[in-house]
Amino acid sequence: MSTHIKAALADEASRLQSSAHQIAKSGAYLYPLKGIVYLLTHRNLWSPLVARAWQTLTLGAGITVLLFATTYIPQVALLAFTSGPLAPVSAALLVLSESSTLTNFFLTKSNASRVALGEVFDDTLLARGSGHLLDDREAKRDGKRMKIPSFSVPLVRSLVYLPLNFVPVVGTISYIVLQGRKIGPFAHARYFHLKGWRGDEVREWVEAHRGGYTGFGIAAFVLEMVPFASTIFTFTNTIGAAMWASDIERELSSR
Repeated sequence: MSTHIKAALADEASRLQSSAHQIAKSGAYLYPLKGIVYLLTHRNLWSPLVARAWQTLTLGAGITVLLFATTYIPQVALLAFTSGPLAPVSAALLVLSESSTLTNFFLTKSNASRVALGEVFDDTLLARGSGHLLDDREAKRDGKRMKIPSFSVPLVRSLVYLPLNFVPVVGTISYIVLQGRKIGPFAHARYFHLKGWRGDEVREWVEAHRGGYTGFGIAAFVLEMVPFASTIFTFTNTIGAAMWASDIERELSSR
């Protein structure tokens, strides 16, 4: 095991231990699940997803099948040296995480998908009584162009962290936690844009609520690893993020 991997595992274990209480206390890890329930019970949010259902399902399924067909066996062979009998399971989880990362990369590169995610986020805010975030004319004008960052950086970071999966169980868990820590704040990029926050304001807010964003990111990432359904969960995770933003607004207004 390389020194870099050992250091990453030790650092992440320390961070997770110190933030475990914050993650549990925040309850933010429940919002991806709440997003699923909310979508099922609010038909008005189905349109953006249904309109692109075939495209998104084909994309997710195609990438997953391709990766399993071309990379699963080689990765099982590599993981056999570190994971032993757990190699097939570790390799499957690794391929699913790779598939999720690539699917979301291509999804967020599509302008149509970015528009759909923006519509879902804004419509959820409106339905939850947080339309004041969209009252500004400029915000309304941007409302159909969600300001989500490119997945280029997360894609590169995922490739850097992939060697963690060569460590049985602990490495895979650390990989998911690391991904969650980075993905969580991305879920509120639209919210930060509507609030007019930039740079230091965003960093200060995220750091003050690090446990919540880590918990949300972990839950969202795990859902998006589900074979053939990762793109659907991208939409429900967006709904969950909007629900969380709405609840934050209620809390802030009550102070």
